[in-house]
Amino acid sequence: MVVSDEFIDNNSWMVRNCSLYDDEYSDCTSMHARIHQYFVKGKMDDCRQWKRCYNNCVKWEETKDRRAFKELIDDELDKRKERLSGHLDNDVWEKRREPPPHWNDPLPPHIEKRIKNSYLDQVTQQMKEGDSKKDSSLCVIS
Repeated sequence: MVVSDEFIDNNSWMVRNCSLYDDEYSDCTSMHARIHQYFVKGKMDDCRQWKRCYNNCVKWEETKDRRAFKELIDDELDKRKERLSGHLDNDVWEKRREPPPHWNDPLPPHIEKRIKNSYLDQVTQQMKEGDSKKDSSLCVIS
C-alpha cells in the first residue's frame, strides 16, 4: 500500500486533533455512555475504533507513518458514510435541487401580530438597527 503525497494533501483536512479521538474513546467507555448504549441499543458499542483512531493519529503526528494516516482516513470515511446513510439511502422523499418558491416571503399578518414585541422581535430590531450589544448574553437563569 503506497500512500502518495497527493492523497495526504487531499485528505489531511479530515484528521482531527488527536486529543479529540481520545475524548471520543473516553466518552464511549464512560459509565454514563454505557448505560445509554444499553438502554437505547440493547447492547454496548464497540469503542475500539476510537482507540485505533487515537493511536493512528499519534503515529501520524509523531512519525508521519503513512499507513497510520491511511487507516485514519479510512475510519473517518466510514464514520461519514454511516452518519450520512439515513440521508443517502432515503428513497421516500424526493430530494430538492433548489428551495421551494416563495420560501423567504414575509410571514402572514396573523403570525406577524403574534410575534410583535416578543423577545425574538426585539433582538431582530436591535440587529437591524445595528444596536446589538456585544457583551449581552442570551442565557437566562430563572
